[in-house]
Amino acid sequence: MLDQLIPRAHLFGNPTKASARLSPDGRRLAWLQPDAGVLNIFVAPLDRLEDARVVTNDRKRGVRFFLWAYDSRSLLYMQDEGGDENFHVYVVDCEGGAARDLTPFEGVAAHIHRTSRKLRDRVLLSINRRDKRFHDLHSADIATGELTLVQENPGFAGFIPDDHFIPRLAIRNNKDGSREILRPDAGRSAWTPWIRFSAEDSGTSSALHLDVAAKTLFLRDSRGRDKAALARVDLSSGETKLIAESDKADIGHVITDRDTYDPVAYSVERERLEHVALDDRVKADIDFLNGRDIGDWGIASRAEDDSLWIVSAQSDTRPHVDYLYERRAKTLRILHQARPQLVGAPLRPMRPVTIKSRDGLDLVCYLTSPQAAEAKAPQPMALIVHGGPWGRDSFGYNATHQWLANRGYVALSVNFRASTGFGKAFVNAGDHEWGRRMDDDLNDAVDWAIRQGIADMSRIAIMGVSYGGYAALVGLTRNPQRYACGVAVVGPSNLETLLATIPPYWESSRAQLTKALGDPATEEGRALLRERSPLHAADRLAKPLLIAQGANDPRVKKAEAEQMVAALEAKKIPVAYLLYPDEGHGFARPENALSYHAVAENFLARHLGGRAEPVRAEELSASSLKIEKGASELALP
Repeated sequence: MLDQLIPRAHLFGNPTKASARLSPDGRRLAWLQPDAGVLNIFVAPLDRLEDARVVTNDRKRGVRFFLWAYDSRSLLYMQDEGGDENFHVYVVDCEGGAARDLTPFEGVAAHIHRTSRKLRDRVLLSINRRDKRFHDLHSADIATGELTLVQENPGFAGFIPDDHFIPRLAIRNNKDGSREILRPDAGRSAWTPWIRFSAEDSGTSSALHLDVAAKTLFLRDSRGRDKAALARVDLSSGETKLIAESDKADIGHVITDRDTYDPVAYSVERERLEHVALDDRVKADIDFLNGRDIGDWGIASRAEDDSLWIVSAQSDTRPHVDYLYERRAKTLRILHQARPQLVGAPLRPMRPVTIKSRDGLDLVCYLTSPQAAEAKAPQPMALIVHGGPWGRDSFGYNATHQWLANRGYVALSVNFRASTGFGKAFVNAGDHEWGRRMDDDLNDAVDWAIRQGIADMSRIAIMGVSYGGYAALVGLTRNPQRYACGVAVVGPSNLETLLATIPPYWESSRAQLTKALGDPATEEGRALLRERSPLHAADRLAKPLLIAQGANDPRVKKAEAEQMVAALEAKKIPVAYLLYPDEGHGFARPENALSYHAVAENFLARHLGGRAEPVRAEELSASSLKIEKGASELALP
């Protein structure tokens, strides 16, 4: 008997409760929870969670990120309009009252830079109001909203401030792809290069933070090594000391001392996440948490006195759970389960596996197989390509994997070259390899799955979001007979127009983009961009394609989808095109996510032969979905 169908709403609808955050004084807990079907911030006394009250009133996209100010009363969050990523920063009192917009500027992108124990009534914001390309630093009075300019940005990628919001260092990306850390003169009117990361190291090296005295800078540093190490640099002498390194992977998240900001632990992740203690003060805590059967975990927030931690944990067959960890008593209790409706659901285990690319690289992959795979016969498979490409796939609960496996497909994710965390040689191996060796890595993983008897070679789909959408378009045009179908969500089709239309505030990162893709300022670069753009190979596409796009996407403009659709129509090649007028780079509204997955699920069932939950008309009408092309290809109600 096959596993029961898991409702799409249980996988892709709003979580029941999520993102628990402890107030700095340790007295209150805030979290996200649906109110009238939209995620909002709820607050309760830590010892009386049943007295929770909702303190925001979002009725559009929902709150997705928030944090406490150090006054332990104010909650700060960001919200944009329709996915345009022109974020405003809002503040709301935990006792209630209307949220206030700290950045009420049209067409401006604002971000929360940091809060500070030394300036509890203020928040440091980065705002691109003066020059759309570069974010200036402003200090905002939380109570009044008054903004004070801290530092005008002359063209830097960012700043590293101290606890008093004084920028002590700046980051500059250079045209040759290198990155520099600069130091200011006394008046911060001139900046002098201090530390340089070459173009080879800039993708894996970065400044992390200052210590509390602003005398030491902590770095991820790959200079002189392949895997990024954790290092400290004395600001006076420039002396650099190694703190930690791993031959498995780059140093990842760093846990710091609450008083000094010195690193006390770090994580590395190759196939699985590992935490390593640097200080005996946290070793017992890490050992304790590692010894509990909670899966892979991380610290979501901490009380200011560090007596209480909120620990967020998940495993491949268990969605996120937020725990309260009391360090002195060594007790751990569940606060919230993100998706309690999945408790007891037939979730499938995920298997990490490392395979070799054709040129010898280790590709860390993750495989989730359907129940039918237990019969040892090859199954239909979906290759899921992550976005970025400067990101990675990881072990753990993955809604897409569980959805596909439950519908009868093997789900395979591949950390192809250019994925991050595996060292600088692996990242740099992706330069000028979009649509070529990065695609070869995906093909090598598919070949492995076929050789292992895992995948039915005649029933394989390729799908992804952002870079993953681009990879799906490449896969279908470069290897027209390899895949039975493809799904591309907010995927670039033309690398020339992609680079020509990046958001203005990405200007400081332009050199890194051209280093990887090709330089449109040179004939050689333009030729490379044209060659690697699936738009120019549209006539090779031979299998069904589903494209989905947010109309307000500032990164991958709507034109990227529409020019691909137009090129296919000109060649009389069928294509289905979904447009979401109130979305940007992906789906923030659960109604839209559910309608997309309903359409995609039935599209896959039609072309791969898997199972599908029936599409309900109200499931589509509740969203903003517009089927722009190919309605007949989808056979929807």
